[in-house]
Amino acid sequence: MADAEHDERPERPAEVDGTTHLFRALGKQIKVLREATGLSQKELGAATHCGEALISAMERGVRTPQPDFLERADELLDVRGVLRAAVRDVREAQAKARTRHPEWYRSYAKLEAEAVQLCVYNNQSVPGLLQTEAYARAVFTQWRPLLDETTIEKRVADRLARQQIFDQWPSPAFGFIIDESVLLRPIGGQQVHREQLRRLLDMGRLRTVQLQVMPLNREEQPSLDGPFTLVTPKGEQQVAYLETHTYPRLITAREEVQVLSVRYGIIQSQALRPGESLALIEKMLGER
Repeated sequence: MADAEHDERPERPAEVDGTTHLFRALGKQIKVLREATGLSQKELGAATHCGEALISAMERGVRTPQPDFLERADELLDVRGVLRAAVRDVREAQAKARTRHPEWYRSYAKLEAEAVQLCVYNNQSVPGLLQTEAYARAVFTQWRPLLDETTIEKRVADRLARQQIFDQWPSPAFGFIIDESVLLRPIGGQQVHREQLRRLLDMGRLRTVQLQVMPLNREEQPSLDGPFTLVTPKGEQQVAYLETHTYPRLITAREEVQVLSVRYGIIQSQALRPGESLALIEKMLGER
């Protein structure tokens, strides 16, 4: 699945509306203040109820510092409101992000952001919610017809912004099934590929994420016709989302959604169990 940022119609880029620059600048500020206090990323993460990887991502500007994190970090680092002053700007930027996607995609984006459960199957590429910045940039750089640099950066920023869903609490329940062929394809080169495999390991170890690999040696494959996503919004019925060659389809008809739900269940039963899946990725990295 192409993950929704491929629309060719005009829209205001994240680079233009300033949100990407804001988060990069704020990330650098957090890093300077943390180092001035003598804390490591791991120590700051533990004190603010975040993982070390999340602190690193925020400092690099690829994940958005949430308002509650800024409040806690401001007090912990004793910076007298320096970080707290950015809370309003962050909230306004998040509001912009929710309306930044093209109109045809906004209905799905809203459902995804409010989901209590997301089940994703992909046999073409790493799902957008799990992509590293470098992998996402490689995907868009290879797109045909070629995209200009501004569009590439905009789409990368939008894709990374969607990953803020992992920071929510209570968290949605995430299920990802990825075909083994995806893990063998070194999109962006070997370094990018290895970084992406490590990201999958990190995400697959989260309590809220169930990551499975569909092995190539299975003789049956019930979804050779492509990827799909099942979304269960809070208080609403499950819906499905498909995208082929940038043509999206949001499915709400109960009968059609049920077909895909059953299909996902079959794939899930045929895929490696989560522990086995992580072991396979470790083996690919030479760590087993």
